[in-house]
Amino acid sequence: MTTILLVDDDPLQAHLVMSLLGRQSVAVRRVNDAGEALCLIEEPDFAGKLGLVISGHHTMGIGGPAFVAEVRSRMPAVPVLVLGMNGEVPANYADDHVVFLPRHLVWEQMAGLTSRMLAHARSQVA
Repeated sequence: MTTILLVDDDPLQAHLVMSLLGRQSVAVRRVNDAGEALCLIEEPDFAGKLGLVISGHHTMGIGGPAFVAEVRSRMPAVPVLVLGMNGEVPANYADDHVVFLPRHLVWEQMAGLTSRMLAHARSQVA
């Protein structure tokens, strides 16, 4: 089963995102910060099932752009969805496998967007 890695230190936000993602046929693993996420990515069993990383623009530990760059260098085929706040711009995310989505659009667009990103990731592996 494909796994989505959710990096979010806010329990309420994480719960809302996980509720949205729970409607899809994927497992969701939540961690509190970028350091935990990078440790998980290094575990071969976890990495082999990873289909998508969802993270906020502001992550604990390593900041959003640096964290995304690190994920992309370790797992270039895995797409990343960055959730930003109002007024933040996606200029720091120029990679084709990275999508920036303002949080106010998350609830409207996340389900469809995550499905498309996972499908793309699966097609890259096949």
